[in-house]
Amino acid sequence: MDQTYQALFTPWKIGKVEIKNRIVLCPMGGTSLFGWMEPNHFDKEAAAFFLERAKNNVGLIIPGIAPIRDTIGGRWLYQNKKMFAELKQYMTEIHATGAKLFVQITAGMGRSWGISDQVLPLHKNPVLRVLAKPVLDTDYQLASPSPLPSRWAEDVICPEMTLRQIEEIVVAFAKTAALCKEAGVDGVEVHAVHEGYLLDQFAMKYTNHRADRYGGSFENRYRFAVEIVKAIKKTCGADYPVSVRYSVISKVKDFCYGALPGEKYDEIGRDMAESEKAARYLQEAGYDMLNADNGTYDSWYWAHPPMYMPQNCNLEDVAHIKQCVDIPVVCAGRMEPDVAARAIADGRIDAMGVARQFLADGEWVTKLLEDRRQDIRPCICCHNACFNMSHHKGHANTQTLPDTRGMARCALNPRTMQSKKYRILPAAAPKEIAVIGGGIGGMESALVCARRGHNVTLYEKSDRLGGVFVAAAAPSFKEKDRDLLAWYARELTKYPNLTVRLNAQVRDPADLHADEVIVATGSTPVRLPVPGADKGIEAVDYLLGKRPVGDKVVVVGGGLTGCEIAYDLYLQGKHPVIVEMKDDLIAVTGVCLANASYLRDFFKTNRVPVYLETTVREIRDGKVFVAGKDGPARELAADSVILSVGYRPAPLAPKGRHIHLVGDADKVGNLRTVIWRAWDVCMKL
Repeated sequence: MDQTYQALFTPWKIGKVEIKNRIVLCPMGGTSLFGWMEPNHFDKEAAAFFLERAKNNVGLIIPGIAPIRDTIGGRWLYQNKKMFAELKQYMTEIHATGAKLFVQITAGMGRSWGISDQVLPLHKNPVLRVLAKPVLDTDYQLASPSPLPSRWAEDVICPEMTLRQIEEIVVAFAKTAALCKEAGVDGVEVHAVHEGYLLDQFAMKYTNHRADRYGGSFENRYRFAVEIVKAIKKTCGADYPVSVRYSVISKVKDFCYGALPGEKYDEIGRDMAESEKAARYLQEAGYDMLNADNGTYDSWYWAHPPMYMPQNCNLEDVAHIKQCVDIPVVCAGRMEPDVAARAIADGRIDAMGVARQFLADGEWVTKLLEDRRQDIRPCICCHNACFNMSHHKGHANTQTLPDTRGMARCALNPRTMQSKKYRILPAAAPKEIAVIGGGIGGMESALVCARRGHNVTLYEKSDRLGGVFVAAAAPSFKEKDRDLLAWYARELTKYPNLTVRLNAQVRDPADLHADEVIVATGSTPVRLPVPGADKGIEAVDYLLGKRPVGDKVVVVGGGLTGCEIAYDLYLQGKHPVIVEMKDDLIAVTGVCLANASYLRDFFKTNRVPVYLETTVREIRDGKVFVAGKDGPARELAADSVILSVGYRPAPLAPKGRHIHLVGDADKVGNLRTVIWRAWDVCMKL
């Protein structure tokens, strides 16, 4: 092992429980051992997921949140004794690996509960709410410390939680923790004075307006979290470890408006002064560890950092709070192993919290130990499959119900939490397979086929692999995208039955004499049908550096690509303007609110001009004419115009009996659709 990482592989203790190393697999929604949206049960898919990672040298595992009371049906966790009996058997397997496991239990989400478009009518119709209550009690799910606007549907007001509900939850935590202890679980984590979930909403003044013993003073606002840990300790004993998921600073300027890294602002949530006091108070109450980062759902990009956030973005704040307590402190948030190791060695934190990297590559800790860091498939912080809860103007959460039910999957690694659906099985009869196109879809197809035992030839017409993803990875903040391209290039060299041919343009698949042909030739840009469109620069050409741009740049198209280009231009010191025909930026399904809200907040804070519900009428030298839906045409000064108005499939050949389309050649999408489609096709060949 590289000595750079030595501090990560030293033992430490939470209370009296010793953990073999300093790597903590942090909880992720959708990875609960007790199920997620469905009625609670012992979830075998999640169990297999964690056991594989336990065998690959993780120190402490904390599965995703287990709702203390079922979302569907309303049964309490502690009422399912069979589930805990299965958990007890499972803990024997976990402990055989040397890993430890805490179960995270949530009091609830309050205003952060992800109302989806599909169930929004239920929340707005009192009659439907009453009828649905035995199955889905929306008033309970949304119950908050005070009447508050939902984060996902601002016109839905969440009801105030009653004293009886609070008391029931406290008792339920104690009963559930006792069953966890009896099952051999090493500790529990209370979710959460963190990320703007229910207990955090009680703790913060901007969301807690109560006048009873749970509101007003500092002690009252933190009372709910304190009562929970005291109840657990009373039931399970003082030595049973209890962690709390904790946000050091809320990073919130207003409802639905977060603070950016390095920004000077007025904090309306928990600032550092209160956090110092709160951390000590929670320790005194009985908590044995702070599992820490920053942010709330109003500043979600701190707790769920997209690629725009700095690496190790929460380290300085978490390291500061460690100085205020005597219990262990874990830091999460785009943590890099070398930086975490230094921070641990210096006593600034006690352990490194990692979440989504474990989705992308369950063996990454083992690879680090074996000096194979280059073999680690990187998480690129896209949230396309693990947490693609999206939200834009006029909509609640647009995530589909299947995605809500199946979170914590991975765009890059389809087998994550889907091991029964996506499997590598040896081919019954090896075939000669040609893959046309060396983008992500083509490379993934080649790898899957090669792993199955087929003889594969990958044809790429240019002199490098990556396709359009080379352009997507070009901005400075896309370092993990570039790491992913390097990972693919390395993986393709590992199979003797896989040949890569660069500068090899295929004009007719029939010329290849292959048994099966996979067409992964990508897409072409949609042409803007306005006068002067030829004066514009296509997004890909800009990203590849083929066309220089001036200082004032009009970006036509406020989807994800257009917004990332505008962000990149601003970071270069240029002056972008965004023109978008929809009523919001990134108004699409599948882009996580953490990613989208960062860009929206960035443009708002930095006063980047954004013209919504606006179309381009004409492009001329030095100017662009645009018109709003109800207004006259106006002129925008422009040294350059970048066009990002979408793509359409460009397959070299149509789908046929032995010709299969993958990636954007089949349907324009994102990395998740590209990679999962490659597996869907190649598992059947």
